[in-house]
Amino acid sequence: MIQSFRDLQLVIAVYRLTRDFPPDELYGLTSQIRRSATSVPSNIAEGQGRLNLGEFRQFLGIARGSNCELQTQLEIAGALGFGNAELIREAVDLSHEVGKMIYAFLESLKG
Repeated sequence: MIQSFRDLQLVIAVYRLTRDFPPDELYGLTSQIRRSATSVPSNIAEGQGRLNLGEFRQFLGIARGSNCELQTQLEIAGALGFGNAELIREAVDLSHEVGKMIYAFLESLKG
């Protein structure tokens, strides 16, 4: 099962990180980062619940896209000096690890 504790660790790390973002970013970057992070395991789970492999691959692709979106938003947050740099690095590292897992799983479903 691809949805592992790493997927959930990523969401937890992002929520921990964004707690200290500026209050005026609550409906901006904070919300966007949280939604991207939550989208990753949510789409994996939804894809696993589908009835055919094609739909599952499609949802894995959506999860992969959300993960890429998250990585971009984390870079933006870092460049703006939002949050703790160590927590940003933790979230980025987890995101890269989850991205590799999704890619490997997609590759295993080819054929």
